[in-house]
Amino acid sequence: MTSPGRATIRATVCGSSCSIPRPGRACSAYLMEVDAAVFVVDLGSGAFANVIKHRAAEALDGVVITHMHADHFLDVIPLRYALKYGNRSNGKRLALYLPPGGEPMLRRLVAAFAPEAGDDFLGDVYDVRTFEPSRALRIGAATLTFAPTAHYIPTFAVRCAVGTASIVYSSDTAPSLGVTRLAKSADAFLCEATLTRQEEADTPRGHCSAREAAEMAAHAEVDRLVLTHYPATIAPAELAAQARARFSGPIDIADDGYTLKV
Repeated sequence: MTSPGRATIRATVCGSSCSIPRPGRACSAYLMEVDAAVFVVDLGSGAFANVIKHRAAEALDGVVITHMHADHFLDVIPLRYALKYGNRSNGKRLALYLPPGGEPMLRRLVAAFAPEAGDDFLGDVYDVRTFEPSRALRIGAATLTFAPTAHYIPTFAVRCAVGTASIVYSSDTAPSLGVTRLAKSADAFLCEATLTRQEEADTPRGHCSAREAAEMAAHAEVDRLVLTHYPATIAPAELAAQARARFSGPIDIADDGYTLKV
């Protein structure tokens, strides 16, 4: 999927489960390596242990959280402890990019279990920032752009690009025209596949089935579809079969440790 001399993105899935983890699998987290930049998009419960299989905590240049559900952000807490008591030789704080409204929510959580720490609990290791969804975010050579999704709380899909290479991550969403537009012509589309076919009729809802993820991929004309954020109740072979009925390109089923380079 890459050409000589072309700037590349390497994405490693460090958490491929939905909010109910599959046995031995973590919740949402995606380690992105773009040129010299190393950052994580989402860091759900249990995922930090997988991140440090690939990169030391001190090597990270940033963490981007797409929305404030525990299966997408909770492991910023163990990462905080790793940075606080690890080998952070330069003393530089790690950029933690939260969605609008995310910082007060995170501070309330911290206040509940570490009231004695105050603002220093986050501030001694994190440079907490709120990203603006309407503006591009730069982390090293990578440019991140966002689109709101169709979820229960404010949530943002992310397009990571460098040069002509791009990977789009849906975060959590029901079928969404905005997410489809963000994914237009991407090299790879990491899309959630939480629901069964039977659950497609549920209302309200904030998730996709594999079939619906494939429909978005087809409309966006992406090169490759990678299904992620799926439960233990749907076999990977069934996910792939549903998706193949709607998308003719390559289809992968993400698992913890899956790596993609574009």
